[in-house]
Amino acid sequence: MTGGRVIGSAPTGSAVIERPGTALVRDPGPRLADGIVTHRDRREVDTALAARQHGDYVAALGEAGWRVRPVAPADAHPDAVFVEDAVVVCGDLAVLGRSGETRRRGEVPGAEAAVRDLGLRVERITEPGTLDGGDVLHAGGTVYVGRGARTNEEGICQLAHLLGGRRVVPVDTRGCVHLKSAITALPDGTIIGVPELVDTSVLPCMRVAGEPAGAQVVGLGPAHVLISAAAPRTAAQLAADGLRVTTVDISEFEALEGCVTCLSVLVPRPRARDAHVSPCGTSFP
Repeated sequence: MTGGRVIGSAPTGSAVIERPGTALVRDPGPRLADGIVTHRDRREVDTALAARQHGDYVAALGEAGWRVRPVAPADAHPDAVFVEDAVVVCGDLAVLGRSGETRRRGEVPGAEAAVRDLGLRVERITEPGTLDGGDVLHAGGTVYVGRGARTNEEGICQLAHLLGGRRVVPVDTRGCVHLKSAITALPDGTIIGVPELVDTSVLPCMRVAGEPAGAQVVGLGPAHVLISAAAPRTAAQLAADGLRVTTVDISEFEALEGCVTCLSVLVPRPRARDAHVSPCGTSFP
């Protein structure tokens, strides 16, 4: 299999498709099976299958028009394939994370080199702040940041300062590794997720996912999303709404509490006042 399975199609009559930007990815390393597992029972990971699944994931990004750019390996760190956690990109700014899980802090240098190569301005979260990129969700004009084991209040405050006047809303999480394990945003900015895992009092109306993996979507374009093959009901619902839905099997990464958002950092192509590409993250309001 190359790329992912596509369900539904984008609305007709759209303009000529242009490359939406660059996707940073990092290949799974030789120690992948030793990745950190917190909220589920550990099972054996098939590293050969994981490598094939990662290849299909990367191919799906490329088929959606994203220019794929590899991040340098960090083979001493089993979870380094989850490159999203190392850096948050907002416009021309890249904020390097400082994970609350100390075993993951060595993953940052390769991500830093990659965003510098893209010409982004680089800042970083500093002690005593902690922040994982998987806790940062751009939805419309708001940045929601999960507050839990990996990201603390100080890290959120530092991020808010670095983002200037952008609205930043802390969201308490429970029973999940990151905020984007529980909620993500559809291209129009609508939040989809599992309400039991977050403090919904600080969120707008949420669309409840058809299954847990349906809470995790990646916006690939103004009418195109990527979702796990483990969420067929959610995929069907989104396709029925007129979205183009690409599904990928990432079972070996899900065994390590990873999801489709974790495996890439999408850096939209700069474009002033673009109606389809948000200046911060990959929401497409």
